[in-house]
Amino acid sequence: MAAVKKSLPRRQFDVVVVGAGGAGLRCSLQLAQAGLSVAVLSKVFPTRSHTVAAQGGVSASLGNMSEDHWQWHMYDTVKGSDWLGDQDAIEFMVREAPNAVYELEHFGMPFDRNPDGTIYQRPFGGHTSHFGEKPVQRACAAADRTGHAMLHTLYQRNVAARTQFFVEWMALDLLRNNDGDVLGVTAMEMETGEIYVLEAKHTVLATGGAGRIWAATTNAFINTGDGLGMAARAGIPLQDMEFWQFHPTGVAGAGVLITEGVRGEGGFLLNKDGERFMERYAPQLKDLAPRDFVSRSMDQEIKEGRGCGDGSYVLLKLDHLGAETITKRLPSIREIAIKFANIDPIKDPIPVVPTIHYQMGGIPANYHGQVVTRVNGQEKIVNGLYAIGECAATSVHGANRLGTNSLLDLIVFGRSAGNFIVSQHPEREHSHKPLPDTDIEASLDRVNRLETRTSGEKAQDVANKIRVAMQSHCGVFRKLDLLKEGAEVIASLVPEVQDIYFSDKSKVFNTARIEALEVANMIEVARATTKSAANRLESRGAHALEEYPERDDVNWLKHTLWFSEDDRLEYTPVRMQPLTVDSIPPKPRTF
Repeated sequence: MAAVKKSLPRRQFDVVVVGAGGAGLRCSLQLAQAGLSVAVLSKVFPTRSHTVAAQGGVSASLGNMSEDHWQWHMYDTVKGSDWLGDQDAIEFMVREAPNAVYELEHFGMPFDRNPDGTIYQRPFGGHTSHFGEKPVQRACAAADRTGHAMLHTLYQRNVAARTQFFVEWMALDLLRNNDGDVLGVTAMEMETGEIYVLEAKHTVLATGGAGRIWAATTNAFINTGDGLGMAARAGIPLQDMEFWQFHPTGVAGAGVLITEGVRGEGGFLLNKDGERFMERYAPQLKDLAPRDFVSRSMDQEIKEGRGCGDGSYVLLKLDHLGAETITKRLPSIREIAIKFANIDPIKDPIPVVPTIHYQMGGIPANYHGQVVTRVNGQEKIVNGLYAIGECAATSVHGANRLGTNSLLDLIVFGRSAGNFIVSQHPEREHSHKPLPDTDIEASLDRVNRLETRTSGEKAQDVANKIRVAMQSHCGVFRKLDLLKEGAEVIASLVPEVQDIYFSDKSKVFNTARIEALEVANMIEVARATTKSAANRLESRGAHALEEYPERDDVNWLKHTLWFSEDDRLEYTPVRMQPLTVDSIPPKPRTF
């Protein structure tokens, strides 16, 4: 094996960024503009990253359409997180929000405009004025293609800054030395099947979410939790993985996302009786209550027999908005409804159902992007490693993310991590630290076992077993016995993952090899999710447990940390103290 290791080609960079979505591109732009040598790895062409699917907007308290203040935005985010969000990171994000959005505007992002030329803002679920009194218009939108506009804008700026892209490459494993410092990654070039060592003084994980561990999801096929798998295998815990957001409005039977922006523009939900049922569940915010609340309300209507059609969905009505508004503000939504539901929303309502959408947990990180682990009960920064975007638990979303805070998360913490790395002056370090032979060999061994196996399980069969188990055991409403059974089912699939086999051993663009490597990451995320969920004995945000229906701040106002090696859980306190203002104390969530 040592001989194989020595023959591996090596490349050296100041920074390696794994992932080319909004967070990765915003970070790499900051680094490239500072003159650092940057490599950005992506499984797909950058503008095909999943940020392109974000529709509704990016939140910032600009006050263009109605009075607004960053402290109101902070209150909404803390309340939306069901008080599991870290208030220092939340304050940092919402205070940076206006500047981050104006920066995008100056980069050339084509926001919709008001008659006076300012950025158009629409209402969104959970965003209010005067600390919860009434909805506010805070979502800065580019029609219903905001993520598309953001991703293309950032990619073009990176091209201008001469960022180096490694397109259709898959990162395999983190490389750590005996001190625990991260020194780069092993990575596979899909075109040739060759494995490289990419040495880096700083490594940034921006690999997005892992929604593909569910059968019904709004996520792209590339969202297999690669960064989380890499971190877990390297001994880094995954935080708050019990919290997964079901988006209220996925197209029934297809799972394709219908933006919350539809409700922001004035659309609303109906049951089979034609009742606007959210008025019963959230008298104040109605259809613009936070997503966990709306999803559970929809699920309740369906369970109680008020679902539409075959009883498995409700309807999203927007025809009353008029053809002009739909064509101008929601053109992609009309296109999606026609293609995936055979419905023209100008004439008829869209059948919708709650669908897995977003991962609130992830790799624990502070608001500089630095990854933070625990050693002997004490927090410890992992030198050289950063996590940003959906793969990170920064934790600004806590137990439930507000709509449009995801795109904000990407640009604020992508920029913040970039600035922090620049402040460390990696260009002044004359050489890279010696690489650990054992980590390189372990990564190669992992791939070689796949290559040399002559029989076993098919990757997609195992992946489908994971998805079926997650779908049936980890839903909108959860039961303790189902969660525990789900954790056992997922644990029983670990040997099958280790026994995956593919018959085509060719090197060039072998997608079977990539799928097998992805399943190894998916199982880590599924293990973390089911174990964490089965052990949180309360209901908070997206984690609604039937046997424990109330939030328990006495015993459970804390983050979950899951360690892969021994399937162990630890807990760490939520950071309740903001940076400059008074703490927002917990209270019941009403809407």
